[in-house]
Amino acid sequence: MSKSLVTGATGFIGSHLVDALLERGDEVRVLARSASLSDVLKGKNIEVVKGDYADVESLKRAVKGIDNIFHVAGVTKALDEKTYIEGNVKATENLLKATLEVNRTVKRFLHVSSGAAAGPSPSAEQPIDETAPPKPVTLYGKTKLQAEEVCKQFFEKLSITIVRPSIIYGERDKDLLEHFKTVNLGIIPIFGAAEKKYDYLYVKDLIDGMIAAAESEKTKGEIYFLSGRAHSWEEVGEAAKKALGKSFAIKLVLPDWLSAAVAAIVEDVNKAQGKISILNRDRARDGKERFWTFSTKKAQRDFNFAQKTSLEEGFQRTVNWYRQNRWI
Repeated sequence: MSKSLVTGATGFIGSHLVDALLERGDEVRVLARSASLSDVLKGKNIEVVKGDYADVESLKRAVKGIDNIFHVAGVTKALDEKTYIEGNVKATENLLKATLEVNRTVKRFLHVSSGAAAGPSPSAEQPIDETAPPKPVTLYGKTKLQAEEVCKQFFEKLSITIVRPSIIYGERDKDLLEHFKTVNLGIIPIFGAAEKKYDYLYVKDLIDGMIAAAESEKTKGEIYFLSGRAHSWEEVGEAAKKALGKSFAIKLVLPDWLSAAVAAIVEDVNKAQGKISILNRDRARDGKERFWTFSTKKAQRDFNFAQKTSLEEGFQRTVNWYRQNRWI
């Protein structure tokens, strides 16, 4: 039995990781800003350490005596660059420093980065691999890359592995929820006149890959893409339509300039109200790129990573959960 720490445990990916670790018999500790558990963690046999990434002493309490650290927490959307840096770069640095001080023999520190740190690929047929020079296009991607660089500074001192997920979807996901809601209204949005293809991976396939990466001796000091197959916006829309049981939906093509303009307006309106919008300039920059495809050959070689769940099957599971929980 291993003892694992999960950061970002109240989030989409983190909560699924907690479930998987508990299911296999691990003792699980989570780092949370509040001692009161969120709904997604209530009733689960976990230890909660109240802390903050700016409070190094609380981080020391969180990592002490832990076998595996899964650093899932991060800022995916923010009102300013400072928040991205604090949530993605400084938080990672502080957690690593705390680990080095009180738990330098930790079996593995698995850092969850993002495909956004690497940047887009030249074509759907030319997925980039881990040797490609990173070319992030957003603040999110740039700060996730900076966090990777921080991790590399500790490679000689701690057992660290970095994984870069592609687009992840599944039960509890709020980002693609808006897409499902749109398709449920009878509209399949297609962003950009030219065909675009992005990699999609079901969350439980990602979790399997993360755990396998953390357990493999081959992965120390390495970076891996964890990704699924590439799909166009039309394919994603059709899969969502099928999962929702819709017999008909209109395909609505939104030019990149219009998507960018709408994103800017929505972001500004939300900023004025002190809110963070899922639709924002950063997301529009990502969406302007035609291809986000990544090679998983290295992950397949080192720890037998594989996509097990098709888009259609994963979308059906996701829709079933949305309906059961009245999200749709």
